[in-house]
Amino acid sequence: MAPARPRKVEEPPEGFQLRRDTPLGRHPLLEVFPGLELLETAKRQEPTAAGRKALYHSTSIELVADDLWMYVAPWKMPKGAPRRWRPVVAPELDCIVVGESHLRESPALTLFLDIFHELCHIQQRRAGRSLFDRRTSYVRRSTELEAYRFVVDEARRFGVGDATLREYLRVEWVSERELLELYAAMDVPVA
Repeated sequence: MAPARPRKVEEPPEGFQLRRDTPLGRHPLLEVFPGLELLETAKRQEPTAAGRKALYHSTSIELVADDLWMYVAPWKMPKGAPRRWRPVVAPELDCIVVGESHLRESPALTLFLDIFHELCHIQQRRAGRSLFDRRTSYVRRSTELEAYRFVVDEARRFGVGDATLREYLRVEWVSERELLELYAAMDVPVA
């Protein structure tokens, strides 16, 4: 019997960089993800050079020791926020909060997808949309669906397979039923 072929690890597009050794605290986005604004994904996300400059040069990263993924720091504590969630609040700043272990240990592809997902949320908030509407299920919020759609489409553009997308979309704060709903909304087959 032939040995099993090594499983291909899916990587982000060439040119994606991240500084895993970034110290805790607040940093310019491009200090943590240098060259991000030069990627084709950035150009699809924000087509104009002036828009990219405004987005990428005014957004910061707050690296925290908490065990979490990424989220856009609210400008004020969201109404109805779960008691267990103590977000970083950054009044009038565009700040993406990143958990230390996520930056240091997660696959580069996951970080690529996550940072562009969160940048979609920054754009949405700048357009006057609410990011923290708890009246609507997470997997039905238009802001989440748009951000996930953007990164899923980008991932497919450079050849990421459905199994990897299913794993990426699996988050611990949604039920199995909601996860299936998210797969369907993103046109990701169950298996």
